[in-house]
Amino acid sequence: MQNSKLYSILENFDKYEQNRLKKFLTSPYFNRNEALVRLFDTLVGHINEKPPKELEKEEIWPLLYPHNSYDDVLFRKNCSDLLKLVENFLAQEIYEANPIHQATYLIEAVTKKKMEKLYNSTMRSARRLTGQQLFRTADYYLSQYQVEKNYYDLLVLEHDRTAKKNEEEILSNLDRFFIAEKLRFSCSILSQQILASHEYNQLLIDEIAALVEKQKFDDAPPIAVYYQIFLTYKDSENTGHYFKLMEILEQYGDVFPRNEAEFIYQAALNYCVKKLNQGSRQFLEEYFNVFVILLEKELLLTDGELSPWHFRNIVVIALRLGKTDWTEKFIHEYKSYLPETMRENAVSFNTAQLFFSQKRFERVIELLRTVEYEDITYNLNSKTMLLSTYYEIDEIEPLYSLMDSFRTYLNRHKDISTAKRKPYLNLIKFVKKLSRIVPGDAKAIKVLREEVEQNQDISSLNWLREKIAELE
Repeated sequence: MQNSKLYSILENFDKYEQNRLKKFLTSPYFNRNEALVRLFDTLVGHINEKPPKELEKEEIWPLLYPHNSYDDVLFRKNCSDLLKLVENFLAQEIYEANPIHQATYLIEAVTKKKMEKLYNSTMRSARRLTGQQLFRTADYYLSQYQVEKNYYDLLVLEHDRTAKKNEEEILSNLDRFFIAEKLRFSCSILSQQILASHEYNQLLIDEIAALVEKQKFDDAPPIAVYYQIFLTYKDSENTGHYFKLMEILEQYGDVFPRNEAEFIYQAALNYCVKKLNQGSRQFLEEYFNVFVILLEKELLLTDGELSPWHFRNIVVIALRLGKTDWTEKFIHEYKSYLPETMRENAVSFNTAQLFFSQKRFERVIELLRTVEYEDITYNLNSKTMLLSTYYEIDEIEPLYSLMDSFRTYLNRHKDISTAKRKPYLNLIKFVKKLSRIVPGDAKAIKVLREEVEQNQDISSLNWLREKIAELE
């Protein structure tokens, strides 16, 4: 049974959900087959106890039908029926969690039944609930559209053909929903096309963009935000689109649920990365600022944890901006959010980065000299930092020893791709040449600088350039 679809789905329910599902199954409105309740109890009991013994169909059968011999067709039907009830329960849970859906369907029901005494109260309730929605996504306008459409059906029942109805409200909300969704998914497509050249057929998107440019829709947050993101993709050379996006997010950044907010701010990060890759120093500060916003809004936390890679990226960006005090405070405040299994490594490595930027080289060596990280990326970056540290303090013997062991490490680990291995091997090669140059030897310095600039596929390239410049 453990391999069955029914069993695997029931494994996803916690104790609270199991109890609610049990109440659902014992309600005669939803289920009158008591055998299904017994089947549920048996499966959930096995899931909660987690015994090593397999649960067999023949073992369950006597609990369902104690006086009947095993019938495989009937057993499978029971499993299928229970699965359908579980699916109905999941849908019912979503329905009950959304009072707007309930109010909308109630209007539809009283309209069909022509229960005139409920018209006003149900409409007031629906409009109140839609107006109280915390978020202003495209779905907000969809729910407004559904309410107004149902109200229109009520007005039609009154048979006053001359009275002005609410067609304008219906169309306004429908337009906003449609335009916002078209822009949102167009932005998603444009984002994907950065990574892969998939072809998409997008009807009306140019016409919609022209309409938004003309009409503005500044009162509709999803349209305002997604149109601005759309522009950052379509006209990326105009940095004004990005800064306008950040202005809009200052006003509307909190009206989106977490999943949409993550997508929106990721678009801002992507734009900053693109500009950084083009050499724009200005967007280093912008990149950092977006990360700060994400931290303040807790959008970088997933189930209460901060990814070690986000942690490292934030430290790297902050240190590149010279924000050492901020970085020290960040490491202290956010280290407890790191996954426990990776916390020690992440904290030691990023603290070493902080010490390196502060030129506290002895502390860097203390942290990294004897550490061998399980993660290859950490190991590569750790060895790179240690190599730079030995050069900075003119420890030539440890430097040469590390270069040899680092080269061996790169060649021994076949899971490191050639493309990833090359920048580190180049760094080792050029640091060795750098260490042999006598300060003031203009010819040797010039040759090395030209070699580096012709190559550029080098780890810690900016640091290497700085060290060459110091010899001139």
